[in-house]
Amino acid sequence: MSSRGRGYRSVLVAVVGLASSLAAVTLLIFVAPAGSQTQSSDAAAEIDLSRYRPTFHESFSELSISGERGSQARWFAHTPWNGDFGDAKFVDPGQGGPFVKLPRGMRITASKGSDGIWRSGLISSRDHDGYGGSGFAQTYGYFEIKARLPDGDGVWPAFWLIGVDKSGAASEIDVIEYYGRFPEYYHATTHIWGKGGDRSENTLIRVPRHSLTTGYNTFGVSIEPDFTTFFLNRRPVHSEKTPREYNQPFYLLANLALGGGWPISNLHGNQSMDIEYINAYQRK
Repeated sequence: MSSRGRGYRSVLVAVVGLASSLAAVTLLIFVAPAGSQTQSSDAAAEIDLSRYRPTFHESFSELSISGERGSQARWFAHTPWNGDFGDAKFVDPGQGGPFVKLPRGMRITASKGSDGIWRSGLISSRDHDGYGGSGFAQTYGYFEIKARLPDGDGVWPAFWLIGVDKSGAASEIDVIEYYGRFPEYYHATTHIWGKGGDRSENTLIRVPRHSLTTGYNTFGVSIEPDFTTFFLNRRPVHSEKTPREYNQPFYLLANLALGGGWPISNLHGNQSMDIEYINAYQRK
């Protein structure tokens, strides 16, 4: 389990009385070079988005990010539960901040200040947990990011989803959680932090070394009543039964964190995560 999960769980302990976790870990071999047609062992077909309607599209043609809850911005610059994590401080947008518009998309940069503190960025499509929060959340559908990841020992970028309702359990889906120390795979993980104990399934998706950092790739997840399926470049790489706790709206988060239990002492210079878009769809 990631240190982000441990930090997230510590924030929720007072709310849902969480216990210790036993995580199921599997290794899935899957080769998907950036910019190429992906192939899996069963030649699984690419997801057919013609069966879906778009519900959320963010190409970052303008940066609508705020550190203030209740603002009219599209993104909130912190976790909605006051549980920021990692070895870089997530900071608000502004001059010299971590968010920069690109010709196509946005860049999140982690940089080390003259005070020796690393600073970086996170965006959340919702500003507060619970049904009183504002921002985008959706029950079921397909959720996707197109991004180029940083390459360095200690970088920890992610695209993930959190369930709005935490009254009985907290639900998390890590569409991609990447540790730069291990450039040959990334994590696709489902979590339920519940009163009766934690349930996690962590799948390692193997890719050619550095293929996620030298070009753009898409990382997606489809949540349906029967199965939750992970996608790399729109081809399925892992599927599991959808737990009942996922029958609720989920909101979106993307971040460039550092650490995650691994040292950042070998990081030198700025580290960047480039995001071309973040989209969501629902079945027609």
